[in-house]
Amino acid sequence: MTPLIEVRNLTHVYNAGTPEAVTALREVNLTIGRGDFVAIVGGNGSGKSTLAKHFNALLLPSEGEVIVDGLNTRDRSAVWEIRQRVGMVFQNPDNQLVATLVEEDVAFGPENLGLPPDEIARRVQDTLAAVGMLEHRRREPHLLSGGQKQRVAIAGILAMRPQCLVLDEATTMLDPQGQREVLETIARLNAQGVTVIHITHAMEEAVHCRRVIALADGRIALDGPPAEVFRRAEDLKSLRLVLPPVPALAHRLRRDGLPLGQSILTIDHLEDELARLARQRLAPRSGSGEASETADGAH
Repeated sequence: MTPLIEVRNLTHVYNAGTPEAVTALREVNLTIGRGDFVAIVGGNGSGKSTLAKHFNALLLPSEGEVIVDGLNTRDRSAVWEIRQRVGMVFQNPDNQLVATLVEEDVAFGPENLGLPPDEIARRVQDTLAAVGMLEHRRREPHLLSGGQKQRVAIAGILAMRPQCLVLDEATTMLDPQGQREVLETIARLNAQGVTVIHITHAMEEAVHCRRVIALADGRIALDGPPAEVFRRAEDLKSLRLVLPPVPALAHRLRRDGLPLGQSILTIDHLEDELARLARQRLAPRSGSGEASETADGAH
């Protein structure tokens, strides 16, 4: 199957040709498949937000190219189609809501696509249901919590039927409850077939994705499944990235001599692994006790 997004030798320079020139991305090569759930992590200045903006042609390459569903972002005549395929949700939900009612906000994109009213109404209903906000359709956005606002913003993007949803630090300004709401929403959407690219500095959020890409100094430093990336504790430390809490605890326990498996990402995984080790250590003692009781009975 053709990949949804291909990044080929992408370099991006801000203020090119001036004394203030800054190279944010350096010869990045990357392929993202349809239905992927990808976290892109990195510290400040790593280039992750710059990369995100290339996925729907908000930025154009200084060198190299980005291909979205066969369309080159350098082709200005294809930009409208590219942005219908790749929708973006940004950090501040208040900057993304434009209408006075939730349902009107979600309808804004489809209206600009020139869709008939009955199709717009159907999409508003479907997408608000998909993000768990249907019961709030007649509410004013400014009365919602941060997490609810982001879910409305996601619904507004989904109403345009994109193939890919890019979240650029979309949980940064939310409280823990709002973060959970957004993360559960995008996981559910991905399970329904939407490609999700989650740009974040919160490493614990990357645990729940299927692939983690770590950027440093505008280059890809690590790329693989979460279990593979998070077992490379020293490499992450050199990139000034902090292990998520559970993998970090598992790493310390292994370092202290506990023979834990290498793929521990969540508290449930850790509990299962500790229970397995406990059973292993108790089993010989039980066997030894039973043998002793049998011998005593024989006397």
